[in-house]
Amino acid sequence: MKAALLHSPKAISERPLDIVETPDPRPGAGHMLLRVRACGVCRTDLHIAEGELPPLHPQMIPGHQIVGEVVGGATKEIPLGSRVGVSWLGGTDGTCPYCRRGEENLCDAITFTGYSVPGGYAEYALARNDFVYRLPEALDDLHAAPLLCAGIIGFRSLRVAGVQRGERVGLFGFGASAHLAIAVLKAWSCEVYVSTRGKSHRELAASLGANWVGTETEKPPVELDRAITFAPSGDVVVAALASLRKGGVVAINAIHLDRIPQFDYDRLLWGERQLRSVANMTREDARDFLALAAHIGLRPKVTIFSIEQANQALLAVKNDAVDGAAVIVP
Repeated sequence: MKAALLHSPKAISERPLDIVETPDPRPGAGHMLLRVRACGVCRTDLHIAEGELPPLHPQMIPGHQIVGEVVGGATKEIPLGSRVGVSWLGGTDGTCPYCRRGEENLCDAITFTGYSVPGGYAEYALARNDFVYRLPEALDDLHAAPLLCAGIIGFRSLRVAGVQRGERVGLFGFGASAHLAIAVLKAWSCEVYVSTRGKSHRELAASLGANWVGTETEKPPVELDRAITFAPSGDVVVAALASLRKGGVVAINAIHLDRIPQFDYDRLLWGERQLRSVANMTREDARDFLALAAHIGLRPKVTIFSIEQANQALLAVKNDAVDGAAVIVP
């Protein structure tokens, strides 16, 4: 099969992925073989390709927002030909204290698609059969792919922030995940305030119904009940914190963060304001979000790339050169 292979992490501008022919994967016990129909490109892929997340193997096929057709290892519940999705959470041990408490996203032996096991920047991929999701017919391949991480993790971020219907919610950064989260917030009758860099991102936020849009340095005109940060920047976290009412919550949606700068506790954190991190997602998050996405007709804005263009896709995401999501289609 054709695949985009990462041998050694390096700057995206140096084209870290090699487009190669590699043996087709073979499904073992408990795994399915998928013909990849689409694979979304995520900022986490950037952190892997550039080495901000340390390599776990000498080489790896990235990609963890996979829409695939089952062509091997089918089960009674998911027969051959089924259309399924695969996300960042590739597997857990099911026995650690976190799994037993229903917190599988914190599992001590967690497996990550496209990082600890090969992912979807390829024509075929393997996935554990208990970590795939039947996709609603209302979600086509191209528009389902970005939902499988950017969408699910954005949805979990809203849950971690404790968002309630009708609240004022800030989105700090407006890329692939935030432009899906805003659809959920509007369905929940929330007011949405967006602070982000890039004129095109601000225009997209406004077109999707944001109540207010400003630059990354502008403070929303009202105090927020909740805020979610989508940029791997500690400065953005402090900006979000500065926008909260007393008792408000900031959820940090970033697997990697550059730093947290010093800030004034008395002015920014006192008053039972809270900072929370968002770690991975659960299968329950995935199932709930995919059902909601189908119900509200969520169709993310996408830009298509081929496998041969995988490096260009990563570069476009890094440079905020795509509005919405980038999707690789074999």
